[in-house]
Amino acid sequence: MARPALEIADIFRDHGPAWRQANAGHVSLGQLKVMSAIESCRTVALGGHIMRCEDCSHTQIAYNSCLMGRSGNGELA
Repeated sequence: MARPALEIADIFRDHGPAWRQANAGHVSLGQLKVMSAIESCRTVALGGHIMRCEDCSHTQIAYNSCLMGRSGNGELA
């Protein structure tokens, strides 16, 4: 399944800092942590790996998700 052209993480990365500043004091620490995790998801900040097709040798960088290595409740698996 292909990724959509625009994701929530893109919006958070583009507008999150201004939104957090405008809403300072009205956003919980938990909400800020979630925003930060979403902003870092599938970026170089979380590392990644290289995928290579064995047939044509096409390579693609795949950045790690913010949920890799974590169980459903967010704790390390």
